[in-house]
Amino acid sequence: MSHDTSRAPDWGTGTGSRTYGTTRWGETGTGRVRTQRTRARRWWRRNRRRLLRTWRRWLQTVTPTGWCVLAVLLVSVILGATLGWVEAWFVAIAAAVLLVVALPFLIGSRAYLIRLEIDRKRVVVGGAVHLGIDVENAGVRPALPATAELPVGDALREVPVPFIAGRGRTVIPVPIAADRRGIVEVGPITLARRDPLNLFHREVTWRDKHLVYVHPRTVLLPQGSAGLVRDLEGTASRRLTDSDLSFHAVREYVRGDAFRHVHWKSTAKTGTLMVRQYEESQTARAAVLFDANRDEYASDEEFELGVSVAASVAAKAVHEGRERFIASAWSPGRIRPSIDGLEELPSTTPQQLLDAWAELEGAEEPRPIERLTRALAESRRPLSVVTIVTGSVPDPSRLRRAAVAFPPDVAVIAVRCEQLADPSAQLVDGTWLLTVGELGDLPQLLLRGGLV
Repeated sequence: MSHDTSRAPDWGTGTGSRTYGTTRWGETGTGRVRTQRTRARRWWRRNRRRLLRTWRRWLQTVTPTGWCVLAVLLVSVILGATLGWVEAWFVAIAAAVLLVVALPFLIGSRAYLIRLEIDRKRVVVGGAVHLGIDVENAGVRPALPATAELPVGDALREVPVPFIAGRGRTVIPVPIAADRRGIVEVGPITLARRDPLNLFHREVTWRDKHLVYVHPRTVLLPQGSAGLVRDLEGTASRRLTDSDLSFHAVREYVRGDAFRHVHWKSTAKTGTLMVRQYEESQTARAAVLFDANRDEYASDEEFELGVSVAASVAAKAVHEGRERFIASAWSPGRIRPSIDGLEELPSTTPQQLLDAWAELEGAEEPRPIERLTRALAESRRPLSVVTIVTGSVPDPSRLRRAAVAFPPDVAVIAVRCEQLADPSAQLVDGTWLLTVGELGDLPQLLLRGGLV
């Protein structure tokens, strides 16, 4: 259980000071008047903030219905006193009786100490969080049943508080279903007291609250699917270099070449100094580009499918320790978009990455997927494989144009998320186009296309 040490209600903040000392004056009448004035000013300085807080609290206890009854009472008294209307006096008496009947329901207070206990702060969509409300009666007198209000995200839940004896304690279980991806704020809890006519109400709020991260659904991908690398040294690329591990051919010696790369057998056969030439090997540098434009998705469920697919590929890259760049058209915490439209998500740890995916929303000023891929290609990041995740609205021709922005030695995988579509994988102009109908199709498509 995660506990919060703040269990007392939030009565607001305030400061107070106390002055000790005595000012002596003469025994004349003027001296006594000055002493009383000085004491009055000191008393007002010490208690004015407390009086103002009390006055504001009393004003907040009156509901709109109560203000209406007070207005009717005032108008009826004025009409009855000035015009002598007997009917107005009857209305005034009835309004006063309603106010007098409602006031006793606010008398007294409950000495509750409340703490919210939550079993975990991170959950996957479709799971549940078990919340316990620890209520302790700090007073000697028993506390009658009451109703507390607990904000859970955008909803407000009413929690019944049972009868608690003096110095008693109880734990109220409250299950919280994680139906949607996002961040759910639980608390602070409020205890309200109202009269039956809803003329007055008193609210006491406790500070304790928690944030629950609802992560998207992810699927376990095959080993190597995040980077397309099958060995520890990396795969050989088409770029040639003078020093590496993958041997390519021999060539004639050029001034400046290191003598340790001289191939002596070829030199003896040809009579010309020959040196080795290698293919540059590279480790997997993966990039996951998520299209956060909601217009590219047919529905909200399809958008959530895209988030799950992108989060699965990104989480696999983090688990395998790949050099990765996870970008989107929107990033948590950013108010203004970046210049190139690419917002990098934090991915130091899997937990940090999934927290970012939980907070991700649709971009307000999105750019088309072609401009995002062009910006990623022009960023001069050393990439070996790029995974583009988008919705069902972009057709394959648009995805091919988006993949052309990358150099030939970069493998591009474009994933179209189409709700309940038949899974398919096809190689078009060197770019793999995958169609995912549900999250479970992604591992099978990677295996079928030979991408692992």
